[in-house]
Formats: sequence, C-alpha cells, structure tokens
Amino acid sequence: MDEPVEAWLARHERKELVRFVTVGSVDDGKSTLIGRLLYDTQGVYEDQLAAVRRASRDAEEDLGVDLALITDGLKAEREQGITIDVAYRYFSTETRKYILADTPGHVQYTRNMATGASTAEVALILLDARLGVLPQSRRHAYVVHLLGIRHLAVCVNKMDLVDWSEDTYTALQTAFQGFVGRLGFESVTFFPVSARKGDNVARRSGRMPWHRGPTVLEYLEAVPVHRDREAEALRFPVQYVLRPHLDYRAFAGTLASGLVRVGDEVLALPSGRRTRVAGIDTYEGAVPEAFAPMAVALRLEDALDVSRGDMLVHPDRAPSIATRLEAHLVWMSERPLSLTRSYLLKHTTRVVLARVETLHAVVDPDTLEDTPAETLGLNDIGRVTVRAQRPLFCDPYRALRGTGSFILVDPLTNDTVAAGMLSGAAEGGQGEALQARSRVSLEARRRRLGQRGGVLWLRAGAQQSAFACAVEAWVYDLGGAAVLVDGVLEVAREVALRCADAGLLAICAVTAQSDEAVRSLALEAGEERFLEAAAPEDPSRIDAEARALAEDLVARAMTSGAPR
Repeated sequence: MDEPVEAWLARHERKELVRFVTVGSVDDGKSTLIGRLLYDTQGVYEDQLAAVRRASRDAEEDLGVDLALITDGLKAEREQGITIDVAYRYFSTETRKYILADTPGHVQYTRNMATGASTAEVALILLDARLGVLPQSRRHAYVVHLLGIRHLAVCVNKMDLVDWSEDTYTALQTAFQGFVGRLGFESVTFFPVSARKGDNVARRSGRMPWHRGPTVLEYLEAVPVHRDREAEALRFPVQYVLRPHLDYRAFAGTLASGLVRVGDEVLALPSGRRTRVAGIDTYEGAVPEAFAPMAVALRLEDALDVSRGDMLVHPDRAPSIATRLEAHLVWMSERPLSLTRSYLLKHTTRVVLARVETLHAVVDPDTLEDTPAETLGLNDIGRVTVRAQRPLFCDPYRALRGTGSFILVDPLTNDTVAAGMLSGAAEGGQGEALQARSRVSLEARRRRLGQRGGVLWLRAGAQQSAFACAVEAWVYDLGGAAVLVDGVLEVAREVALRCADAGLLAICAVTAQSDEAVRSLALEAGEERFLEAAAPEDPSRIDAEARALAEDLVARAMTSGAPR
C-alpha cells in the first residue's frame, strides 16, 4: 500500500537538512558531479531533463544528456562551458534532505563562490586528476576554511582519463593533504571519482577496487552536521516591534543561534535591562520554545525600551560589545577599498556607519602568508580592523556565524562591497563601547531630562531649514530638549540616533536624502521613536505649524515617551 501523502510530508519534514557546496577550479567537473548526484537520486524533474537534453551538445553516451547543464542554467554559462553564478538545487534521500550550491571556479568569480559557501556545513572540492593541485584549488580551500565550514570532502575527479590509476590518486592526495592540513578542518575525506561515468558518486566503482572508502553520497548521508542547540548561546536580533493594539507588544526576529523557552531570563542589549520571556508566538500560534533559525515574536514580562537593531541574549552568555573589530574581509567590489571612506556596516539587524581603520595585510591563499598592501581589490582577502560608530553585539565567526559575520555597503550606490568574518574585538574596542553597558539606563535619562529621545525627520523642501529651527525653538519654549542635525546624510543619521539614545529630540534637516535611507533610519530608531514630517510651502505658516508639531512632540515625549 502506498504511503499517504500526509505521512510522507511529515516524515520528510523530520529529515535532517544538510547544506553543502561544490568548489574547485575551472573545468574540474563541479557541475557534472552535481548533475550526476541529482540524476542518480531522482532529483531532476522530467521537464527539466527534457530541456537539458535539448540543450546538450556533449551528451553522455548512456544518458543522452550533458549532466553539467542541470545546474548551469544561464545562457552565458552554456555558451562558455563554465559556471558564473551560484546555482542552488534541492534533493532528498530516505534519510536526509539537501540544499547544494554549485559555485564558480574561475578566479574572477571568487566573490560568487564565497557567497554560495557562506551558509554551507560541508564543502566538496574537486581536483582534476590530470592537472593536480592548482592555485585556485588552494584559494577555494582557504576561503572555505575562512567561512567556517568544518568538513571538507576532496573529490579527485576524471579518474577515467588517467586509467583509474591508484598511484596518480595517491600522489595528488598526499600533495593536497599537506596544504589543507594546515587549515584546521574538523575532517578531510578523499574520494577518487568520475563524475561523468558515475564512479564513486552515488554508486561504488568496480574499476577502482583499491578504494575502500565510501561513495560521495554515502559520505553526505553520514557526515555529522547536527548542532547542539542547548550548547549554543542565545542570540535574538530584534527586527521589528509588533504592537497591533494596546494589549499586545512583542519583538519579532529570526533566532541567529541558540534556544529560548518561555520563562527564560533574557538580557536586552544595549540597555542592559533584564526580564523574562512571557510568551513565544509564531505564525501557527504560541509555542513553548524556539530555536535557530526560527522566525518568532517574543513577548516579555516587562515593558523594556527595545527596538530594531537591539539584541536579546541569555545574561550569563552575553556577546562582546565593541566598536573596533578585527576581521577578515572578502572584497567584492570592482572599486577598491578606501581607508578614508565610510561604509554602512550591516550586522544582524543593526546598520551603522563604519570605516576600515587599518588594512593589516592581504592573505596569499597559495602560501597562507600575509602580504603588506595599501588597498583591497576585487576578490582579495584581507585582515583588517574596522571601526563602527555605534557598538555591535558580536561573536567570533568560528564560534557563531550569525553574529560573527557582516557586510559592508557603499552608502552612495547601495552596492555590497565586502563580506566580513569577525575574529574578535580589537584592542581598546570594548573599552570604547562601555556606553553600551552603561549603568545609566534609558529610563534614568528620561527621569533626568523629563523626556525620552526620538527622531523627527523633515522632508526636503524650500522651507526645510527655517521650519527645523522654528520647531527646535518651540520645543525649548515648551520645556523640551531638542537638537538640530544637518550635514551629510550618512553622518546625520548616526548623529540623530546617538542624540535619541541620549534622551534628546533630534530634528533632522538634511537636503540630500533618499527614501531608502529614511526607511533604514526609521527601522533602526524604532517605530516608537521616529516621526517624519514636511515643512509648509507657505512661509507665513511656518511658525504656527512648527508650534503645533512641537506641542505634539513634547506631549508624546513627556507621556508615552517618544514621538510617534
């Protein structure tokens, strides 16, 4: 009797998920290996297979299909016979389900390869049995190590083109083992394979009886990828404050790591306030516990001032809080790194202005040696010190990926220019971030000033500056404390946030503004601390409308605690 659909879906849901990536040099056979895995595990739909057969120009004799085309879907890839973009595919077996990433091998696309490998738990690196270990092979092994992948499977491919020679395989294994052994992988496993013929991929090869190890598929079925959720530290970056009505307030986000249960004590950063979890809500309803990478909304027992970019953690396992950070950068922009420019640093849900303070060296992937350099170019990997204008709540990348990684964004073009992996806080970095552990809480600042801080963003217009000055004057006349903020957009947003944290009403009058920047500032400030308004077009209305706006700001800051 066939298994009911509901039972099959429930069993499939319980299968362990494995994410793996294939890397290697150009024409090592990565796409063919993936195609072979998908084909032999019935992971290719009939219509996909038919389309690939029509596009095949170098078909397998027994299959009538070029297996590489199953993943090489771009027209340029098929024309050139190389992988350019990262291709993601999904398949499952009786015991596990898989997400695989087929990444480019050409040095020009190292940034694409790093992107595809960033979420993987296992890496399959291919070596051409005819060519041996190439510089790009060492580069990819180093990047895989840098990205925190613990398990490496080395597939010596195209054994059919060297007459299935054990001596060739052993010599190549010895040469590459000497290099990867210096990188500190948890496990390194070698396989002699022919992706084109299918030997030792999903089935054992009768042409290489001297290989007594597993096939690639058997290895993937057994490699340990389970994470001990109890052992991981809780990291819950707050993405959004949910308040649909007065009787409900929760903090939404995706658990970056760890596990949280109803009743657990949590610490809110940067305020340093403690409370307990009153409830955990999901789309399907309330649950007693949640774990990474679930998206949930946490309800707290106390009404804490928590907004986007803040983080909830367990008090006894708090992250580092720092403004100066040591990191490795993979540079992903054709425009080289500038040590005099500021970039937007996105870390979990927090976006801050930052700059690369020091470029210590560029790492040579062939020798693993540091080379002095003045800048980073496309696909370069460097050791740097980054200075952020606001504290980050972070961990070393090798300990926790979610809070150990970040990206740098060009604030002018909005392009992602670099991916970073944190090594830890730089000397002096934690001392400068003591304000994040300040014993002066936001509530204490409110009591001292008689108000809670917020951000008023005035849209650009002919009367913007005059209106901003009028609002500031009326706020002071009404007993509040405000400050004008102007200048370059990327600096103004940071100043405004700092002023709001200090308990002031920041009135922003910035002429060069973008909708995306305003939305970003609104999210970082928090819905309860942000208000956007426009100056009147009629100059004669400035004073009256400024007074009305100031009255609203002060009333809300004095009562509910923030402009809305």
